[in-house]
Amino acid sequence: MGDQKESLRKITTTLALKNEEITNFICCQKQSLENLEVNSSRVQEDLETEFSSLHSVLDDIKDSMVTRIKQERASRTYELQNQLSACSKALESSEELLEVANQTLCSSEADDFTQAAKDIKDSVTMAPAFRLSLKAKATDSMSHMMVDFTQEREMLQAIKFLPVPATPEILVSECQVCDNTVTVQWALPEPDSKIDHYDLEHRRTNHEGPPRAREDYPWMVVEGICETEYTLTGLRFDTHYMTFRVKACNKAVAGEFSELVTLETHAFLFKLDAGSAHQNLKVEDLSVEWDSCGGKVVQDIRKDKNRTNQSPMHSPARTAMNSPKRVPSARVGRDRFTAESYTVLGDTFIDAGQQYWEVRFDKESKAFAVGLALRNLGRFDQLGKSNASWCIHLNNWLQQSLTAKHNNKARTLDCPIPDRIGVYCNYEEGALSFYNARTKTLMHTFRTKFTQPVIPAFSVWNGCFSVQTGLQVPSAVQSSQRKTVVPAALTPASPRPSQNQLLQQNLTPFRLCGGWSSNRCSPPPPNTHHTCLIPIRPLHSLCLPDRCPQCIRSES
Repeated sequence: MGDQKESLRKITTTLALKNEEITNFICCQKQSLENLEVNSSRVQEDLETEFSSLHSVLDDIKDSMVTRIKQERASRTYELQNQLSACSKALESSEELLEVANQTLCSSEADDFTQAAKDIKDSVTMAPAFRLSLKAKATDSMSHMMVDFTQEREMLQAIKFLPVPATPEILVSECQVCDNTVTVQWALPEPDSKIDHYDLEHRRTNHEGPPRAREDYPWMVVEGICETEYTLTGLRFDTHYMTFRVKACNKAVAGEFSELVTLETHAFLFKLDAGSAHQNLKVEDLSVEWDSCGGKVVQDIRKDKNRTNQSPMHSPARTAMNSPKRVPSARVGRDRFTAESYTVLGDTFIDAGQQYWEVRFDKESKAFAVGLALRNLGRFDQLGKSNASWCIHLNNWLQQSLTAKHNNKARTLDCPIPDRIGVYCNYEEGALSFYNARTKTLMHTFRTKFTQPVIPAFSVWNGCFSVQTGLQVPSAVQSSQRKTVVPAALTPASPRPSQNQLLQQNLTPFRLCGGWSSNRCSPPPPNTHHTCLIPIRPLHSLCLPDRCPQCIRSES
């Protein structure tokens, strides 16, 4: 009966998933139909606009050419009419002289004839007919303004829809996701020299399958990519996946989008649990600020006067207001930190894998700490003061110091104080490392064995900080972790090296500090033998102290 129910439950789950898939497909098809109507109307309008523009250009060219013909005709008409008028006047003057000459020839008087002949000769010499050019100034030919649109007509007849670029394919095997960057590569089925650029679109999602009808995040567009790959940098992975698609574009039209490709964007994402925060810490999203007035009762003098005659049940002590912008803790059983434990925890446990996050803090804070804690960290416990927390602690009270703390043991760190700290946790290896987030320089590493889930922990006094999550483990940090080797002979859990062993290794004999043997000081760092070891001098061994200088300073 139980197996049948389990089998039926699996079938029901499969059917529900299939129904959801079909529903999403139907919604996508309906949306495609709507888009088809819109797109077809749009391209038809564009076509009519293009033809109208072409007709307008042809009409403009026609009007321009007709105007030139009219201007040419008017110019030639003017020249020919002027020449014709001049010729008419010359002919008229010549006919008058001819008539006078004929009359003179008929005259019988010699004296009159001689004077008339001389006058006619002078008139003929100055006559317009002999100064007039009989070559036409303009011709009647207009052949130079003839047109032949044969080639243009052929070009117009060859008009057709523009060739659409081929659909590219995203090369999943060449895509990379690391260091909060995503590199996407694609290729065309065949080389196309007419491709002008590519448009890449990406969208965050929490679903690995096909796109849903209603996604939580919009498409983000990157235009004008000239190569066949693109790298998105500075990302914050606050979803499990990112979906990509790309299309090719020539100078006039864009092709179809490629098939959707979904890449996993694994990163550690958490928020701050405002319900666990000390009442003096004001938590807003991923930022925390010290508030010296947090949790105090705000009293109104006028209200107090009105309440003087009320019952003791309404006294100010019983009507204390909650600190503003506080929300109840989402995790049942987690008490708010109090007293001098100015602490706030994250809302997500770490129980496997490698995780990384960064915190930016005010270097002028009186005190600041960041690290990991167990769930059973007491509400009065300060970070690093018990075996339930590990942290790096910045102290600006009296003098500045940076220390690594765990189980009420502190180790001073000899490194510059950064303004951003990267925290790396490898749960299986029991490694908790702190890095300068800008240079990725290792500051300190705790080596332990996590027996239960841990949670990010922060503490601040008279200061502020902000957390950046959704980060992948940087490549530089992973490389640093692979290079970090802790000598087994120098860990507290390992057998102590004997004097003979040290002599055989050509090392100066040392004896263990009493503080280390009694777990009162931190173990020596890698590749050193002097932090908590005291040199043995046989002749003066009785005069040597039983503690190393570090333990003596810490005990004093």
